[in-house]
Amino acid sequence: MGRGPPAVLALWMLFLSLAQANFAPHFFDNGAGSTNGNMALFSLPEDTPVGSHVYTLNGTDPEGDPVSYHISFNPSARSVFSVDPNLGNITLIEELDREREDEIEAIISISDGLNLVAEKVTILVTDANDEAPRFIQEPYVVQVPEDTPSGSSLARVRAVDRDTGSAGSVTYFLKNPHPSEFSVDRHSGVLRLQAGATLDFEKARAHFLTVVAKDGGGKLRGADVVLSATTEVTVNVEDVQDMAPVFVGTPYYGYVYEDTLPGSEVLTVVAMDGDRGKPNRVLYSLVNGSDGAFEINETSGAISVTQSPSQLRREVYELHVQVTEVSSAGTPAAQAMVPVTIRIVDLNNHPPTFYGESGPQNRFELSMYEHPPQGEILRGLKITVNDSDQGANAKFNLRLVGPGGIFRVVPQTVLNEAQVTIIVENSAAIDFEKFKVLTFKLLAIEVSTPEKFSSTADVVIQLLDTNDNVPKFTSHYYVARIPENAPGGSNVLAVTAVDPDTGPWGEVKYSIYGSGADLFLIHPSSGIIYTQPWASLDAEGTARYNFYVKAEDMEGRYSLAEVFITLLDVNDHYPQFGKSVQEKIMVLGSPVKIEVSFKINLGSFSSSIQPGDTNMTLRAQLQNPMKAVGVLAGIMAIIVALTVLISTATFWRNKKSNKVQPVRRVLRKRPSPAPRSIRIEWLKFRRTKAADKFVLKEAPPNENCNNNSRGTPAPPPPPSTAPSMGQAPWTVPTVSGSLGPQQPQQPSPKPRAVAKRKAVGSPVQSALVSELRQKFEKKNLHSKAYF
Repeated sequence: MGRGPPAVLALWMLFLSLAQANFAPHFFDNGAGSTNGNMALFSLPEDTPVGSHVYTLNGTDPEGDPVSYHISFNPSARSVFSVDPNLGNITLIEELDREREDEIEAIISISDGLNLVAEKVTILVTDANDEAPRFIQEPYVVQVPEDTPSGSSLARVRAVDRDTGSAGSVTYFLKNPHPSEFSVDRHSGVLRLQAGATLDFEKARAHFLTVVAKDGGGKLRGADVVLSATTEVTVNVEDVQDMAPVFVGTPYYGYVYEDTLPGSEVLTVVAMDGDRGKPNRVLYSLVNGSDGAFEINETSGAISVTQSPSQLRREVYELHVQVTEVSSAGTPAAQAMVPVTIRIVDLNNHPPTFYGESGPQNRFELSMYEHPPQGEILRGLKITVNDSDQGANAKFNLRLVGPGGIFRVVPQTVLNEAQVTIIVENSAAIDFEKFKVLTFKLLAIEVSTPEKFSSTADVVIQLLDTNDNVPKFTSHYYVARIPENAPGGSNVLAVTAVDPDTGPWGEVKYSIYGSGADLFLIHPSSGIIYTQPWASLDAEGTARYNFYVKAEDMEGRYSLAEVFITLLDVNDHYPQFGKSVQEKIMVLGSPVKIEVSFKINLGSFSSSIQPGDTNMTLRAQLQNPMKAVGVLAGIMAIIVALTVLISTATFWRNKKSNKVQPVRRVLRKRPSPAPRSIRIEWLKFRRTKAADKFVLKEAPPNENCNNNSRGTPAPPPPPSTAPSMGQAPWTVPTVSGSLGPQQPQQPSPKPRAVAKRKAVGSPVQSALVSELRQKFEKKNLHSKAYF
């Protein structure tokens, strides 16, 4: 601070000397179009991508010292570029937009470390076709009267493009020129009505056009592009008075009903000015056709009837209504006319009604016999149906509601009035036994009216019975058992037949007939079958009887059933030996042949003895006379013991069962085989094994397989019936048999002689048969042969 001017001057002189010793660096100026140097006259397209290397700063130092580069911008401007301080490479770091900033000012500098040289440069931003045309003054809405002459200019559209050169030039055209009444000038954008075209407000009140603005094209990022823009132009057509009035909602039809009051409105006609944009007022009037029966309101168009419908002379009136426009000046203008049809119609206010002989009626009754002839008319029914309306309102259908297919009604379609006829359709269904009373609904319903009025009437038919049924037995077969010692007049069983008819026709009379019915009678009304008072039954003579019972009504209609009666054997005969026992005088030392023959009538022993086991003969030959005597004595002792035992058991059993049995139905598995006879002959004993002492020999079958001397046929198999659940099967002992000595073969005797011969030795037969019967019943206790 204490230094004076001499010291400052000395320092300044020293600085100058040093400066003169080191020169400042400088940039190379390579001129326009160069990509290195000092950026003099440098320009850059606006579509240059960010990050591109766009220029290289280049300079030198006179002393050859290394230099560094720098670039800076005005603080209020964007930093668009960056520079590599060592290499001088300039890089674009911000997107360019010529339309916003067409030149960029920057300060570039070069330094050798001691000296710094700075220069201000201006970089020009060149245009690229990156801007599309843009319409101004939007929206475009044009009001055009419909009588505008063709070729007239309607409006102008204008678009601008901020690009330069061809990319900034704009041309115009319509996007949808076909069909169109309009065109646009290519360069000016003026919208015109084409030559020969007209506008019509009544056809189209507005037109919507799309105008396209297109630039001249240019480069964008190395490619040729053309950009465009569109705008909508709305042409509203203004109406002018050039159309006559128009009726709306034609044709016009009106209806006057029978209950319409005078002064009532029938219908309203509506008309309006054909020029809808600025319509004129309209007035209505009746020209002709009303005959004073109708009038119209001149402002509203409402047509009213002035008379009562009963006073109107015609069914149809054709009116003519005229409408007239009234201009704004109050003078009549355009006119129009329309026909109006008014019909006088009947009101559907009467449903169909049924009438009898005395007036309206909803119930009809009739009595008739069942099964009338097919197609017969029920003449006892006097039915009339009527609808008081007129035309379609009086048309209705008729039908019967109830059991189908029995009757039909005619006619089925009626207009106004008809006589109702009911005809028999199904005679078989009219059955007194099924229906005592037939009830139907007679329905009448309108066909073509929306109301579908209807009415009904009850038809009640009381059926009377006729003799149309045959008495029917409760079963086709009846089976009974009765002891052979039952006295005359004993009840055997009761048969029952039913006739569904009523009164005398339902009464049944019984009778019997057939070859086996001689010993029996039947009560004509109760159906009880009993034996003749003088009848003497004998199971050894005839064990079974079968005959037919007849049930008949008063007119001779009848049905049949078959009856099978089996006689139960009782112990009423003593054992007897046959007369044909062979006797031989025994001589010691000579063989004796003893032959014992048994005949067993198996009856219905079908479950115990097979059909092939008939007339087997067993013989035993005795070689030793003493043994023969012993064997004979043993055989006789065994026979006597068995006879006593079997007779005792049979007596007690028959004592319990000698009662009139209730009527039972019999179900057999298969028909009983014919009776067989078995003859057993003792063979002579030989000194062999016990199994070899018997030889079986089959004899021819006995053809007399039925003990019934009357020769009645075997009963047919009864109908299959399921056994009662929870009860043990009840077997009917129907086995009969006979025991007698073997007779030599002789011609067949007469039936009466055979019966007498069988009676011989009946006690022994009865005992043997009883034993066999007990075994048979015990074995078949749970079988289903009979129940």
